[in-house]
Amino acid sequence: MQHVGRRLLSAAALSFALVACGQASPEHGGRSESSNLGVGHVHGVGVDPADGALYVAGHHGLFTVTSPTTIARVADRNQDHMGFTITGSKTFLASGHPAAEDVSPDRPPHLGLIRSTDAGLTWKVISQDGSADFHSLQLAGENLYAFDSQTSKVWRSADGGATWTQGTEEKVLDLGVSAEKSTRLYATTPQGLKVSEDGGVNFVEVPKSPLLSHVDVLTTGLMVGAGADGRIHTSQDDGKTWTTVGKLPGQATAFTAVDRRRLLAALEDGTVLESKDGGKTFTTAFAPTN
Repeated sequence: MQHVGRRLLSAAALSFALVACGQASPEHGGRSESSNLGVGHVHGVGVDPADGALYVAGHHGLFTVTSPTTIARVADRNQDHMGFTITGSKTFLASGHPAAEDVSPDRPPHLGLIRSTDAGLTWKVISQDGSADFHSLQLAGENLYAFDSQTSKVWRSADGGATWTQGTEEKVLDLGVSAEKSTRLYATTPQGLKVSEDGGVNFVEVPKSPLLSHVDVLTTGLMVGAGADGRIHTSQDDGKTWTTVGKLPGQATAFTAVDRRRLLAALEDGTVLESKDGGKTFTTAFAPTN
């Protein structure tokens, strides 16, 4: 197995990504209501098991990919998705900022945790409306984990997000967890990959791990991650050793392992790439035309 060293350039790139994701932008709660906004920065990609549709969650709404060059905005809504995950058939969780038409002067522009059970056509607020801005959402068994950019803490819920327990403060870009051991939580940070054995209360560094921007845990022991330099890494032993299997053409802004063979990644320009061989090669699932 290959141990991958950290590089200063990659660390700088990851730190930049963390800062960029944590800053408020002019889009948050103040965007044009035009339907021709494009996707914007992508923070989530996933496949709905109900029909196999590929979803892209960006600053300007939730989209389905209809061809390698075309996408369709779901429900003509342009809310900003800073966190997004598909948890079941037509069932999505998200967080971020409301669309311009939903902004009111008497509440902060944060969606809290919202859920859709009709593939994004409608959404219901579950908790933390107006206060939390979750940049990563991971469901594992009965445990739901989130990283809140407002408190810089990892949160944990055992009731689907209705109530929360706040854990440690970390600079987190992405979280990864398996339902097989739902109290073991991984976090990508500028210092490297970290792991918590107590559901996000305490984290320690994973030694000799590559510097990852994103990580997914598929089963106990099996992990896949996207490096800050675009390299794809896998581990078969809970992150003790890693193998480099392939490379993206740039740093991923969103990354999802649908299964051990099928990987999805979004790039800075909104391009979505797909691998069907565990990250060895990627093809373009969607590329914006402007």
